[in-house]
Amino acid sequence: MFNLFRNNWFSRLPIVNNWRQNIQTSPLMAVEDSLSLRVLVLALVIMGTVAVDIAADTTFSFWAVPLSIVGSVWSYRYRRNPNIPVKFCIAIGMLIGLGAFFGRLIGELNDTRLALGELLIQLQVLHSFDMPRRKDLGYSIVIGLILLGVAATLSQTLAFAPVLLLFLAIALPTLVLNYRSQLGLDKSKVKREKAKETQLGAKLPFYFLLFTLVLGLGLGIFAVLPRFPGYQLRTFPVSSPIEVKGGFTGKSIINPGYVRQGNAENQGSGTKESQTGQPGKVDNNFYYGFNSQINQNLRGSMTPKVVMRVRSQAEGFWRVLAFDRYTGKGWEISRNDAVTTLKRSPWSYQVYLSPPATSAPTREVVQTYTVVADLPNLIPAMSHPKEIYFPTPIVAVDKENGLRSPVALSKDLTYTVISEVPYRDRTLLGKAATEYPQHIKKYYLQIPPEIAPKVRQLTEEILANYSRDNVSRVSKTLDSTYEKALYLAQYLKQHYSIPDHPFDFPYLSEKEDLVEAFLFKHQGGYPDHFSTVLTVMLRSIGIPARLVAGFSPGEFNPFTGMYVVRNTDAYAMTEVYFPKYGWFAFDPIPNHPLIPPSIEDSQTFSVLRQLWHWVAGWLPSPVTGLFNNVFGTIFSWITKAIAWFFALFAQGWLGILTGLTFSTTIAFFGWLGWIQWREWLKRRWMSKLPPMERLYQQMLQWTATKGLGKHPAQTPLEYAKSYQNHAPATAQVIDEISQAYVSWRYGGHTPNLQQLHQKLLELKKSQ
Repeated sequence: MFNLFRNNWFSRLPIVNNWRQNIQTSPLMAVEDSLSLRVLVLALVIMGTVAVDIAADTTFSFWAVPLSIVGSVWSYRYRRNPNIPVKFCIAIGMLIGLGAFFGRLIGELNDTRLALGELLIQLQVLHSFDMPRRKDLGYSIVIGLILLGVAATLSQTLAFAPVLLLFLAIALPTLVLNYRSQLGLDKSKVKREKAKETQLGAKLPFYFLLFTLVLGLGLGIFAVLPRFPGYQLRTFPVSSPIEVKGGFTGKSIINPGYVRQGNAENQGSGTKESQTGQPGKVDNNFYYGFNSQINQNLRGSMTPKVVMRVRSQAEGFWRVLAFDRYTGKGWEISRNDAVTTLKRSPWSYQVYLSPPATSAPTREVVQTYTVVADLPNLIPAMSHPKEIYFPTPIVAVDKENGLRSPVALSKDLTYTVISEVPYRDRTLLGKAATEYPQHIKKYYLQIPPEIAPKVRQLTEEILANYSRDNVSRVSKTLDSTYEKALYLAQYLKQHYSIPDHPFDFPYLSEKEDLVEAFLFKHQGGYPDHFSTVLTVMLRSIGIPARLVAGFSPGEFNPFTGMYVVRNTDAYAMTEVYFPKYGWFAFDPIPNHPLIPPSIEDSQTFSVLRQLWHWVAGWLPSPVTGLFNNVFGTIFSWITKAIAWFFALFAQGWLGILTGLTFSTTIAFFGWLGWIQWREWLKRRWMSKLPPMERLYQQMLQWTATKGLGKHPAQTPLEYAKSYQNHAPATAQVIDEISQAYVSWRYGGHTPNLQQLHQKLLELKKSQ
């Protein structure tokens, strides 16, 4: 009875019959039968999912890939069925996935990329069970492309590159097949029969050539593409929240390589050797300078390993902390207990800082740090940080403007810093006053009285002999703090050396001073010793200075846009105080730039420069030097020419007239050269054609100049027929050459080239 009711009553309702007819006749139900296209689309989606797993170190592929395959098989098999229950279940699943997505957003307020990627993967898995139309396959292609984009923003290594290349290799034939399907070529039986003769494998050389062309063009555009500041959105990558147990005062520094025994609050203040300056050995993994006290009577070297990856709008020195008190064999932070703790809002990762005041022009620089190996609880950042997005609810700031975390920086921790970095204007700093505030003189002019007279005398002698040594080949006196600091740093680079072996420099005795031994006994020392010596020398002549420790920019990878920082990139420099402008660093270490990396006025094409530096690292030094000289000279000429041209418009009416005349002349010769170049390319192309093809093309070029050009859609015979109403002589020659061309190309007949060529010449002369 139930079956009778269902079959005879419900199915006969007009609404049901109309619905069935609409479903069967609706153009939306036109299904896609191409199995090759479906397989390639599935491969694209799988590559997008795998790319996210590789970039974010997730495991979505373990469940998404098998389910996507099952869904694609199901969808292909039942592509002609309405599948209403399946659609209903898919809708419910999508709502559940959307709810889970909003739930994840609560824990990832500042970085929703991974949550978005997971949502897209879930939606694609559900969508794979209902893809009857070509449009549905197009949605999957878009999702695969978006997943690849999400993976690209998450990726920090070149492990993403093979996936990107494989995705490109699959995408090319996918787009070809999709375009053929849009044109309806696969619906014709004739086309299908011809397609059997030219399978996908026969087109592999074409796809390989297209792949190479697209890849080369993409890399070329990437290399020369201007690099404009990013981070237009004010949300930045941050790790998931980290709970902090117990009270955090910010007084302790936890350096795993240099921890003394004691309670947690005193951990990290240094080993016994670091307090007394007794001989010791450097830890293999951790930089000795990241502590409240550092002992420069240690010997040894670290084993290189990657500790951070940094994405920054500008290259810079990743500053960690600074020291104000010189102990004779090292440094210490005299006000280590005078730190300020700052709490963030429970609804945001943002913590506002108070950067030092400066009268110099500044630029906002955003940096995102991802920790790869364990580090101390000191937070690297560019100078003058004003905002930090950090996963802990509290951070601390010391008197030297160093940032501290309540927990040690562990692997995969990510945070973002926004710094207001001042420009380094040599002219402004050279005019800075020499009257220092009392709090600056109190802490940054300290020097042991035992060595002060001796160091001051040597420093004054070096400055007095500046003109005689003529290091800079400029005849002037050192009358500013900036020039004195610059010259002393350069002097140390040129007159003192670094030992070849970590243990060649002997340990200091109990009563021996590091600076005194460096300057008067050993004529050199280890890299950080140079910075210590420069700092003490500046203090000896009344210039406030301090020692600052941090990381160099590291090795820039132009393909990932990340600076790869190793533990061996950590070192110390000298910071000098300039009234009204603040602290600026000088690097006296040999083989280091005298001025540490900082912001520049224009870094638009910095990716091209960084790409060359990356490539040059793999080339032999002679080859690198040759290319540097050649391209350096070329770019120098270009820069001077551009500067001269724009300077004309600043020289009054005569300069403007000269500039316009020069521009017009260059434009004319450029246009003339472009015309000649096109003609040369055309002649070269014509010379490579078969004789009959060349004659036919010559005729088309001549008729085009007479206003009788051939439309691309016309066949040769249609073109000849369309001009039968013109002058008989012209129509006859066009017809004869067109007939001969068709007979030669499609019939294999040998034309009378000499006769046809003669007729074309006579026609040209008559016209």
